[in-house]
Amino acid sequence: MATTGLPESISSDLSRVTQSLQMLAPRWNVWVLLTLSQKPLRYREIKSALPWLPDGQLHPRLGKLTESGLLERTEFEPQDVLYGLSVRGRELLPVLGVIAAWGGKHLEKETVLDPATGHRVPKAVPRAQDIEDTIALIAPRQATPILWALRVRGTSSAKALAATAMPERHLTNVYQPLNRLAEDFLVTKDREGRVELTAAGRDLAPVYQSLSAWAAGAPLSEAASHPVWAPTPVQPQDRPAVWVTTQPRIPAVPTPQARPAWKPGDLFFSHTTTVVRPAGAPTTGGRTR
Repeated sequence: MATTGLPESISSDLSRVTQSLQMLAPRWNVWVLLTLSQKPLRYREIKSALPWLPDGQLHPRLGKLTESGLLERTEFEPQDVLYGLSVRGRELLPVLGVIAAWGGKHLEKETVLDPATGHRVPKAVPRAQDIEDTIALIAPRQATPILWALRVRGTSSAKALAATAMPERHLTNVYQPLNRLAEDFLVTKDREGRVELTAAGRDLAPVYQSLSAWAAGAPLSEAASHPVWAPTPVQPQDRPAVWVTTQPRIPAVPTPQARPAWKPGDLFFSHTTTVVRPAGAPTTGGRTR
């Protein structure tokens, strides 16, 4: 468990969450889990659903997810293997839905022209991509400890933040992950170097609440009472927001020309959203998908 300056109970919780993120972070893991979200499938069926993923990448991911306890493997013959979500894997699906909701709201999207209205609207994005890109922001080493420390401390200097999030490491080690979080609009720094969470960073509360509950084996109904990410009074309004962004992680995946509105349980595709880039925001902000 990574050492932090947070209370032991919070550090233990944080460790479970970061381990869960590391389990989900490898590229395509989320796609595999969502492919199996409806029913167990044989290897060839999974391969057909993820045609861009070669055997050399699909087979190891199935093995790792099985070892982690998220998948169950049933072998009928050497070339006839059935994969399905385990109980823990099925319990993870609502958590992935919460992560997808954050990504759908905050991750930058390409806009396309809506023929019906003549307005530009965000292009539909596979929900697995929203989940994977969100995890890519918070899974890197020290990212989540820094975000948790900021949630506890509020506005903080980098030095005090380093002492809380990574006390066994040199102070200067905080700047690289902190700068990345600033580039991704999860934290903001003022001219005096003091740091605080942005609105997007504070909106990670449901993500961390649900991850914490799942990692501890607790029901999601208890998630909102999290000791760090429990609801707090409304914060002062930020300056005009920009969408959080992240580097490309996957090649273009063919998607249907038209997509119905998202329904509960439909985890693969983002629902139609009316969120658009704020007026006056830069064409791109930081990293893009």
